[in-house]
This record gives sequence, C-alpha cells and structure tokens, in this order.
Amino acid sequence: MVCMHVDHLTFAVGSAGLKAESERLGDLLGERFRDGGFHPRFGTRNHILPLADDRYIEVVEVLEHPAADKAPFGQAVRARSEMGGGWMGWVVSVDDLAPFEQRLDREAVHGSRHFPDGRLLEWEQLGVKGLLADPQLPYFLKWDSDPSVLPSALDGTIRLKKIEITGNRERVEDWMGVAIGDEFDGVRIKFSAENGQPGIRSVSFETANGTVRI
Repeated sequence: MVCMHVDHLTFAVGSAGLKAESERLGDLLGERFRDGGFHPRFGTRNHILPLADDRYIEVVEVLEHPAADKAPFGQAVRARSEMGGGWMGWVVSVDDLAPFEQRLDREAVHGSRHFPDGRLLEWEQLGVKGLLADPQLPYFLKWDSDPSVLPSALDGTIRLKKIEITGNRERVEDWMGVAIGDEFDGVRIKFSAENGQPGIRSVSFETANGTVRI
C-alpha cells in the first residue's frame, strides 16, 4: 500500500509580489518565511515556512522565464496570480508514484530547485495538469533528495489543522484513489458545494497565538 502524506500547501502571490506576500502571511502566522530558491524547470521561485508534522507552506511567484509558459506548474501559478493570488493547491507526497502513473495514465516529471546556499532539492511530481483543470485536486510528488534537505526538515511549531475546499469529496477521492473522510493524515478536510471556482477556500493553522484561518 502506498504511503500518502499531506506534504505542503501552495499559495500563489498576487500583485504585491513574493516578498510582501510572504511577509504578510508570516505576520498572520507569527513566523518568518525563508527564501526557498528558484525552480529552473518551472520558471518560478518560492519562499517557504516549515510546519509541524513534516509539512510546509510555499509562497510561489511566476517569473518572466521561458519555462513558465511551457511547464504546467508555471502555468498554474500564473493563472492563480492573475486571479489576484491565493491558495493554489495542496500537495500529497507518496513513496511510490508508479501506481498513480498507471491509474491516471500520466508520467511524472522531474522537479528541482537550488536553495540560496547552493544545496539541490530534487523530486518527481504528477498531476499538476489535473490541478490546472480542477483546482480542488491535489497533485502528487515523491522526494528524491535526502530527508535532511527537504523543506520540512526544519520542523516548525505551527500545525496545519484544516483545509476547506470548494468542491466535491467524491471527485477528490476518485482522483486520489482512496477515501479521505473528514480527516486525512491528521488534517481535517471540509468540502462545501458553493458555486464558483473549485479549490481551497481557506486553511486553518494552530499557532502560538491560537487558531489562524487564512
């Protein structure tokens, strides 16, 4: 059985830009984001905030870079940013992508980025095109790098508590191939069938100053 973990959440910046958006979210959560580096295959860059339970938040910005127009991830970031920014999606890490490649009839793509200090982070990812078409869907990744360099390696104190999604639970379960119920991997997953764009409505965190909903 494939091990599945709610790995991280992606927040696309709006017109304020990466630095200002990271500072705004950091002020709300009571922690500072750090420079995560540049994604050469996707034409994007990010700032990250490690959370408890081997999770993290990435705030991501699309760049004027040739890869951004070709890579689905760059396209997804641009599309969300052009809508004003906000939660772009949620990401589930797995220990084996092969079952998902077979079931979804797609091939994983390689991803990488260099930290500002030069360390290289590498992974394989699958399903960003699904997120582009239906933003309630998570995409999947498998980390290739040593655990010591993963964004979640520096365990934070903020805990992800709940993800509220506009969409349909059965649709997401069909995509993931598992029943997620009201709680998945220790995170409450709440669906609402409101009209409008499907996707993440809000995310709640337990911080040193109490619950923060963004």
